[in-house]
Amino acid sequence: MIEKPKYDLRELILYFLKLGTIGFGGPVALVGYMYKDLVENKKWISDEEYKEGLALAQLAPGPLAAQLGIYIGYVHYNILGATLAGFAFIAPSFLMVLLLGILYQAYGGLLWIQSIFYGVSAAVIGIITLSSYKLTIKSIGKLNLNSFKEKWILWLFFISAIIITYITEKEHILLFIAAGLIYMLIKARPYFKIAKTTNVLLVVSSGFWAFESSTLMKIAVFFTKAGAFVFGSGLAIVPFLHSGVVVENKWLTEQQFLDSVAIAMITPGPVVITVGFIGYLVNGLLGAIAAALATFLPCYLFTIALAPFFKKIVNNKPVKAFVEGITAAVVGALVGSVIIIAKRSIVDVSTILIALASILSLIYIKKIQEPYIILIAAVLGVLIKLSFV
Repeated sequence: MIEKPKYDLRELILYFLKLGTIGFGGPVALVGYMYKDLVENKKWISDEEYKEGLALAQLAPGPLAAQLGIYIGYVHYNILGATLAGFAFIAPSFLMVLLLGILYQAYGGLLWIQSIFYGVSAAVIGIITLSSYKLTIKSIGKLNLNSFKEKWILWLFFISAIIITYITEKEHILLFIAAGLIYMLIKARPYFKIAKTTNVLLVVSSGFWAFESSTLMKIAVFFTKAGAFVFGSGLAIVPFLHSGVVVENKWLTEQQFLDSVAIAMITPGPVVITVGFIGYLVNGLLGAIAAALATFLPCYLFTIALAPFFKKIVNNKPVKAFVEGITAAVVGALVGSVIIIAKRSIVDVSTILIALASILSLIYIKKIQEPYIILIAAVLGVLIKLSFV
């Protein structure tokens, strides 16, 4: 029996509004803030409840911090709490990227704006390159002989996804599902649960693709599919977005896409919120709303659907193996996308130096956060570009 909560719903909403407004540092920092604030300081939820939510967020697709926030809302206030906590967490950063989208569309052609993003784009390449490396280490294993021997299947999925993504410049949903199924069958073959697990993912990922409609509907369908395969980190959505937004639908140019990733880096809240910026550039306010809601919809549905059964899910070996296989392929696709974007964005000595400096800063300056690096890169971009005018 769940104890009566020590807080009311209004307090919970205000907390997530605040976290969504000032929560910089990426998913690891955000889930850390939640633990410190809600478990240690306020004691609103127990350590066990927090860890259960974190485990569920790591198993199911979706941006980690947003999922944990939704789960925390669910603990004492069920679906209403999950819904309001999720909206409160996402709303501040969505409004910020929407405002930035308006400014970008109005002034993006000006020389000084182009100069800013010249430096920022190079810094973003450095940041996501290092993030991809860390995500690889966390999701698969260290780059050493023992890891290659023990987890050679996962490394095979990872390398295959890099090569396929780089060659085709597209995301391949069936590749990810196949990786998950193969690894599950090898490591923890289920007897009768396989259909139940995979059917949900297949419906979420591909059920709407046969339906042709307006641009707004295409945005909603595309971003729902992308949101269903954000495993490991918010950055895992990059290959899906790049493939669909730049290559297939040609909604944005390569530079606009990279600028969109930069926007996500300089705003608080989940990195995935860049979809609001992209949606606005593609189809105005309704495009931004459709993209954001569609991206977070799978995350929300998975959380509230699985929350009542978390104990079985967390300890289910076939489900864990399935997620491990998918994650290895998704992270490989992320690395492949980073290579593609870097090839087109690192165009001269200055951008090479800015990208390298961003990586080294994050490695050796422990307390520095991405927004500060982005700001410095923006200033450098203006100085470099305007010096040649």
